[in-house]
Amino acid sequence: MIPILSLSVFLPLIGALILLAMPRASATQAHAVGIAASAATLILALVMWSRGVVAGEFVQVEEIAWIEAIGAAYRVGVDGLSLPLIGLTALLFLLSFIHQARSQDRARSFVILMLMLETASIGTFAALDALLFYVFFEVSLVSMYFMIAGWGEEGRQRAALMFFLYTLLGSLPLLLAILGMFLASDPWSFDMRIWIDDAPLGGAAAMAALVAMLFTFAVKIPVFPVHTWLPAAHVQAPTVGSVILAGVMLKFGTYGLVRFALQMLPDAFAAAGNVVLIFGVASALYGALVALAQSDLKRLIAYTSVNHMGYVVIGVAVAALATDPAMRAVALDGAILQMVSHGLVTGALFFLVGMLKERTHTREMARMGGLLKPVPVLGWSFVLFAFASLGLPGLAHFPAEFQIFLATLNVAPVAVISILAIVVTAGLYLRAIGLVFLGEPDARWQALPDLDRRDLVVLVPLVLLTLAIGIAPGWVLSVIHVTTSAAGF
Repeated sequence: MIPILSLSVFLPLIGALILLAMPRASATQAHAVGIAASAATLILALVMWSRGVVAGEFVQVEEIAWIEAIGAAYRVGVDGLSLPLIGLTALLFLLSFIHQARSQDRARSFVILMLMLETASIGTFAALDALLFYVFFEVSLVSMYFMIAGWGEEGRQRAALMFFLYTLLGSLPLLLAILGMFLASDPWSFDMRIWIDDAPLGGAAAMAALVAMLFTFAVKIPVFPVHTWLPAAHVQAPTVGSVILAGVMLKFGTYGLVRFALQMLPDAFAAAGNVVLIFGVASALYGALVALAQSDLKRLIAYTSVNHMGYVVIGVAVAALATDPAMRAVALDGAILQMVSHGLVTGALFFLVGMLKERTHTREMARMGGLLKPVPVLGWSFVLFAFASLGLPGLAHFPAEFQIFLATLNVAPVAVISILAIVVTAGLYLRAIGLVFLGEPDARWQALPDLDRRDLVVLVPLVLLTLAIGIAPGWVLSVIHVTTSAAGF
């Protein structure tokens, strides 16, 4: 049987190795390899999606002995939590390669880093061995560091270093927690399925492991107040770096929060659920309020990521606190769908800001104005995704946030105060639209080119998926719900 999941993990790495063997590859050749490898990966992800998932178990599992003496193995598999995120990852990387194909700046090196990052990203979501998960989790940092440091903007060196140090040091507590769970398992094993079925830690040890995990994932998400690396990294990163960072890598934190903290330490998480909920509410409100104060359009969108990921944290915390299995499933369905919708919507917004910067050479909203006339397709595309980001019904965020708030209202009503962030988000996007696109354009903007064919190839799939999830989310929720509604999740 063809190991489709392993192929989807390592096809990008194979593409990177091919480019390494082509030291004189032209920019066109490098981009062609990147697009081909990522397109094949997306096709494999769609094949996996067509096969579906099964309640209460992982499917498409592939396992090979690795370090037998300590019970570590190459173990990968998918369920209703990981499969949508793998599909999202494959799509965003393909669109990023297409967008980047116009660049001639050290294209071979950039494509190699991107392909390595794609393997690390899909591997993080697919891993069923805790040690393997940690390896993929850490390798992703290296590629993103070099992408920011090598292809970012003026302050890229400092931003890249801040990103690397924050996330590297932040992940060390996770390693300690993994080692603690490994030593407590009998027999020794890093098999995440065993830890999920029978938590190896209890009592004070479980709470210590939970605190370590929560710190690591809070930095990665990021949650207020350990979010300070994110705006700098986004502002200095190249456009596709911001797309992948927001659309894929932030999900490592929320995915880990569910897979490790909630599934492996459910009792400890339930005891600490209210504290996690407070941080989620604080992040949602803080992210929206600080975004409102920004003058740089890219920094504004970066802070809205703090806001939207705060909603995911709220959903997971509510699931930990819920005693009703049905309400727990509603909260988790909303949280996981929010991960997917955030990747689509925020990824599109970062693409659009990059396209604006290419045309105007600025991201300062006050220096723009009236751009809807010279670039109407770009302008209306931004309006669509801005409305999606603020949670307008019929667009992708609405069904996700509705379920999160519905569960919150039933389990922890006080936390519904976070819904005020939606009002703030509406205000900040209306302000941004007014400053950037409305009014009469300055003479220097009159001849700006609108979106070209390549731009439309990047944006149209995101538009269609944003509408498809907003109007009929069942095709995604049905996959997620198979797992979240299973007994013992």
